[in-house]
Amino acid sequence: MNCCSRIMLSLIFAVAATGAAAQSYPAKTVRMIVPFPPGAGVDIVSRAVSGRLAEALGQQLIIDNRAGAGGILGAELAAKAPPDGYTIFMATAGILTVIPHLQAKLPYSVERDFAPVSLVASVPSVLVVHPSMPVKSVKELIALAKAKPGQINYASTGNGTLPHLAAEFFKQQAKVNMVHIAYKGSAPATTDLLGGNVQVFFGNMLSVIEQVRSGRLRALAVTSQQRQAVANEIPTMIESGFPGFEAGTWFGLMAPAATPREVLARLHGDVAKAVRQPDVQKQLAGQGATTIGNTPEQFAAYIKSESAKWAKVLAASGVKAD
Repeated sequence: MNCCSRIMLSLIFAVAATGAAAQSYPAKTVRMIVPFPPGAGVDIVSRAVSGRLAEALGQQLIIDNRAGAGGILGAELAAKAPPDGYTIFMATAGILTVIPHLQAKLPYSVERDFAPVSLVASVPSVLVVHPSMPVKSVKELIALAKAKPGQINYASTGNGTLPHLAAEFFKQQAKVNMVHIAYKGSAPATTDLLGGNVQVFFGNMLSVIEQVRSGRLRALAVTSQQRQAVANEIPTMIESGFPGFEAGTWFGLMAPAATPREVLARLHGDVAKAVRQPDVQKQLAGQGATTIGNTPEQFAAYIKSESAKWAKVLAASGVKAD
């Protein structure tokens, strides 16, 4: 057998082996990398879905929290994992659509290193203020901010994070001047807001809804297209005079880019089935999250459109990476 024949035979065996592996998938435990610590919004969604996803896959599914560098550590780990379907990644909006515009050199490429599986859930932000603020609507907040330029502080979960960009988006459209105070995460930002050290925050609904219900924070608007069933009394930013204002976060399942097509199809079908389960929907809806489960193609198009939107906001605001 000559050299060319041996190479051709090796290729045939490799393709056959890949096909056989894909057909038998999954045959062992699947690991889901979550790029933030337990209790974060992405972790809450991942754990709500993981039980039903494991049931659909017929295998154990373990959550692997890999926090660090604003999610970059977990993204890098997932991007470099073997593309066999046994390591999947619950990505966040920031990791896929914001960070790539802020950092020129990343250890991962969204387009090159990942294959979209499905958009799992979306969570709107809530524009909240400390109860001492003499405002009960977005219109009143704008009037106060214009009367006191540079005197109102707004919190974010870090420079260039979605809560920061949501506030910048608001400032651009409302033409107001508020001062940015960056925190290292939602917990310290919310704590200082509750203490009155900052006055305004576009907080993830998963993180602030309980404080709104208890009266410790006042909600002015949500950043989704429609009002949320969990807090139907809160108007949307669109209703409040800002057409097209959507600035929530979302969580989507990704796999390493070279994962076999048959494995991606199985993963998509099973995660779509998992998020349709009434118990999963009820659990997440109670915290302001909406389950989705769209196709890989739809998810890829959504990532592209969201990335373009935030690129414009970043360019207009001049926000730079720390």
